Amino acid sequence: MVTTHNLGFPRIGAKRELKFGLERYWKGESSLDELKALGAQLRARHWENQKGLDLVPAGDFAFYDQVLDMSFTLGNLPERVQGFHGDQLDNAFRVARGRSAHGAEDHAACCGGVAAGEMTKWFDTNYHYIVPEFTADTQFNLDTSRLSGQLREARELGVKAKPVIIGPLTYLWLGKARDDSDKLALLPRIMPVYRALLDYFRVMDVEWVQIDEPILVTELDPAWRAAFATAYEGFELRSVKLLLATYFGQLQENLDLACSLPVDGLHIDAINARAEVALAAQKLPGECVLSVGAVNGRNIWKTDLNATLDWLEPLAKQLGERLWIAPSCSLLHVPVDLDSEVKLDAEIRSWLAFGLQKLDEVKVLATALNAGRDQVAAVLAANAAAVQARRESPRVNNPAVKAAIARIDAQLGNRQHAYAERAAKQATRLKLPAFPTTTIGSFPQTAQIRQARSQFRSGALDDAGYRAAMRAEIERIVREQEQLGLDVLVHGEAERNDMVEYFGEQLDGYAFSQFGWVQSYGSRCVKPPILFGDISRPKAMTVEWITYAQSLTDKPMKGMLTGPVTILNWSFVRDDQPRSVSCYQLALAIREEVLDLEKAGVGVIQIDEAALREGLPLRRAQWGEYLRWAVESFRITANGVGDDTQIHTHMCYSEFNDIMASIADMDADVITIETSRSNMELLDAFDDFRYPNEIGPGVYDIHSPNIPTEAHIVQLMQKAAERIPAERLWVNPDCGLKTRQWAEVIPALTNMVAAARTLRGQVQ
Repeated sequence: MVTTHNLGFPRIGAKRELKFGLERYWKGESSLDELKALGAQLRARHWENQKGLDLVPAGDFAFYDQVLDMSFTLGNLPERVQGFHGDQLDNAFRVARGRSAHGAEDHAACCGGVAAGEMTKWFDTNYHYIVPEFTADTQFNLDTSRLSGQLREARELGVKAKPVIIGPLTYLWLGKARDDSDKLALLPRIMPVYRALLDYFRVMDVEWVQIDEPILVTELDPAWRAAFATAYEGFELRSVKLLLATYFGQLQENLDLACSLPVDGLHIDAINARAEVALAAQKLPGECVLSVGAVNGRNIWKTDLNATLDWLEPLAKQLGERLWIAPSCSLLHVPVDLDSEVKLDAEIRSWLAFGLQKLDEVKVLATALNAGRDQVAAVLAANAAAVQARRESPRVNNPAVKAAIARIDAQLGNRQHAYAERAAKQATRLKLPAFPTTTIGSFPQTAQIRQARSQFRSGALDDAGYRAAMRAEIERIVREQEQLGLDVLVHGEAERNDMVEYFGEQLDGYAFSQFGWVQSYGSRCVKPPILFGDISRPKAMTVEWITYAQSLTDKPMKGMLTGPVTILNWSFVRDDQPRSVSCYQLALAIREEVLDLEKAGVGVIQIDEAALREGLPLRRAQWGEYLRWAVESFRITANGVGDDTQIHTHMCYSEFNDIMASIADMDADVITIETSRSNMELLDAFDDFRYPNEIGPGVYDIHSPNIPTEAHIVQLMQKAAERIPAERLWVNPDCGLKTRQWAEVIPALTNMVAAARTLRGQVQ
């Protein structure tokens, strides 16, 4: 009999209950006990949602981030928070966001300058994790409290739980050594803690443990490959069974290594590594389980169940009870339940599967394998009809868009002249001071803004009333910026629900859910639009709002757009054509908007590509092809403008040092980029690479409620000026201000503007 299981479940709740509970606690509007009770309710509900599977995950629930939770389990806390006492969850929030909750007993202490942990992307997803921190002196000490609590809850509810932990090699690989020491040198120290944790699981009457090692789908140097053998040999005397989980890519040269490790089961992502499934079945020892990720855990299209069974059935005959079936990865990356989407276009809805529906697909596959296809014949027939209907739908394919893609040539992505000539013309037009100040685009989305948007969507507010409300908010934001003394202003994006969804709603080829929320980090959730067909732009999307904002001020006003690569990477994308084709379609659509903004007199246009790096393939050997079409797509979008129009782009919360040459190839006049959480670590790239254009290294960490001081900002910019000529430096936050409160934004920007003035005085 085939065994069914799941690697992880969305933790935010079908109605974002966790998000709202966290934010209430952080504001001091609820207690820690109430927050913990909410967590217990969500875990119980999610285990109930997974009924019918043979094994369900425990320990996958986190109040903020699963990597941060693993740091606490291993006793690896940054030195700056080791002196704090009180509840462990409060300390986790200090690491994650620089402070815990308003009203906490140690609020005064924790708000006195605790630096939030660095945050970056989880492999090639839009989920962000808190980076573990190491030094040569790092010690590890087991803390089982979080896992033991969740396992007891599961046992009391009669749930057959499979604890989920991040493996020792992936944990070390994800972290950063703050003193440039060798992270692998910590392996002998961390392994006793892992062995003790496995022993503890046996005490808790656990049979199977899922140990995630997704770095096995990346290129590993010989030292890391050898470390896998060393580490897992240390588990040979364990008293629980280990399921080694890999996902997000192919094992390739690591396949033999993964199959040789002394574990009891291996999980392979069959969405990305279908060909490796049969190879693993041959290479694994005779008693070892092969878990097949046969349902896509990262996208929302229905699985072609009949086609999947065609290749699973021979495997089931070969392996028998050694075959397990699961989603390809944790369902953290998809929404919870399609049944909530009563307003979604019925045809498109019939093509989709969210988290709960994906688990149903796993169960159907298992039933067909265990009892024959006849037992689920009606389900398989309905699935086949939906898959075929999507394939043949005229809504998916637009001949005019395909013809436009065929006409793309190299010249479309080139500016008229090189940066030096453009910069001179832009300086004449914009007349900016040294160290010009700006923000990244969005300002706080207040309750009043959200209420107006909600009333407009429900029909309680008519079009004229909504436009008046948004114009009033734009004017307020412009006046605030003028009073602050910022040099290049933004309109604040009051009318935008999300930097991707807003554009998708105005492009043909997109569909939208009501409740399709996915966690990005902490309490931050996004609702990715669904890219189902060929993309085109029926009409201008931003021109009205930007030109209105420009009419209110004599200062330069930035036109704010999201770039094609970010729209692509932050959408649920088509799986029936190459990602590059969808990206070129988006590039042509956004290019039309850029040209319309220029015609309207907008002299500064920012095209955000926050997600450029997260789209990189996990293997460096495949980077070149992705970067080729991603950079070309940006250039097609941006480079139709005249020399005196200044093009900005923005990137955040990823490691960019190793792709700086490609970023330079984008040929934006100004790039703003996150550097504050990493203490300007990004600037190390400029020791070996001379960035040719202007750059704004973010000096205000907007993902923490802490307010940067003027002195701190000056210090960061002085550090930047050691590597980049001062005349090419901008001063800006590291991301948009949408999630912050005005009470935080005003003093932070006041300090930022004051710092810029101090810096100007130093270079005169």
